This record gives sequence, C-alpha cells and structure tokens, in this order.
Amino acid sequence: MIWFQLQSLVGSYPLALRGLGMTVALSGISLVLGTILGFALGVLRTSGSRLLSSAIGLWVDLIRGTPFLVQIFLIFFILPELGVELDAFTAGIIALTNLAACFICEIVAAGIRSVPTGQVEAALASGLSKWQRMRQVVLPQAMRVSLPPLVGQYVLLIKDSSVVSAIGLTDLTRVGWLVVQRVPNGLLVFAIVGIGYFIVCYPLILLARRLERRMSAAHGEVQL
Repeated sequence: MIWFQLQSLVGSYPLALRGLGMTVALSGISLVLGTILGFALGVLRTSGSRLLSSAIGLWVDLIRGTPFLVQIFLIFFILPELGVELDAFTAGIIALTNLAACFICEIVAAGIRSVPTGQVEAALASGLSKWQRMRQVVLPQAMRVSLPPLVGQYVLLIKDSSVVSAIGLTDLTRVGWLVVQRVPNGLLVFAIVGIGYFIVCYPLILLARRLERRMSAAHGEVQL
C-alpha cells in the first residue's frame, strides 16, 4: 500500500510542478498589478479630496470586509452573465489584484500619514509642487515605514491564491485535490502542498524579518 502511494506521488511530479508554476505566475502577476494599483489608491486617498478618499475607503472596506471566496465567485460567475467572458486564470488575477490593492492602499496611506508635517511644510516652502512633494519627499519616507507590512502582505497574497482553486484553476492546491483522489493519504499529500507554499513564501518571510530588524535598528539610532 505504501509503495503504491509513493509510486503515485512520484508519477504526479509533473502535475505538481505545473501547479506550483501556476501558483507562482498567478501570485507574481497579481503582486505586481496589486502593488501598482494599491500605491495609486493610497496616494489618491491621501490627496486631500474628501469625496475621492471616501469613495476609495468605501471600496477598500467592502473588499476587506467580505470573504475572498465570495469575491472570486462574483467575478467568475456574475461577470459572464453581464457579457464579460473570463477564464479562470484571468478571473483569479482580477480578484487577487483587487484584494492586494485594497490592503496595500491602506498600508501606503498609513505610511504617507506617518510622515512628519514639518517635512511636508519644508518641501512646500522650497517651492515644490504637490506631486513633486509627494514623489521626492513624502513617498520615500513613507516607503521606509511601509516596506515590512508590504512584504508581509505579499506573503498573504501567495497564500490567498490557493482559494482560486475553487473556480477550477489548476494551482498547487487544486493539484493536491487531484492527487489525493489517486493517493488515499490526504495528510501526506497536503503536507507536501503546504511545503510547496512554504518554499515560495519563505524568502519573503526572511525579507520581512530583515526589513523589520533594519527599521528597529534605525529607530534605535534616532532615539539615541
């Protein structure tokens, strides 16, 4: 029995690699797009327009306050009824990008608000325009505060990508469900799936820890 399970696992190796590649591609594309959109939303939310800030805040709260699985189902099943045909990969990209952008928006907005008012006033006195102040003064300082939580959000994004398997995308989690049909040992199969996600996430976890240590050290130097 054990020998049969091992043979089945070895035979599933190409499928597992395909699922891992799909997870990396799905997460990577969503990470890049979500970061760009999240930064834009974060800057717009702190631009001073109350109407724009409220509209973005309402959308962010809606996405953060509803289950991600429900969001995927809405995109994958409702949009085709409105005439927008999507395959599972595209629907997954849209859902993950939107989710990441909303969380990154809050991280970036908090980083911008953490910049001392004196820095902004000094930039204003030097004659810089609003967007020059944002690009040259505010964002560089906000990034130092935002980087550790941003990297942590990237780790969460990779793990959240497993939910996309619910619409039939053959990612690492979906491969686990397929393999467990042939290998009646769910503990072993999903332990391997978990290790796969850990391998992808671990470099980001190490990066987040390093950034946190550097920020703590820099904060300690400032206190001294």
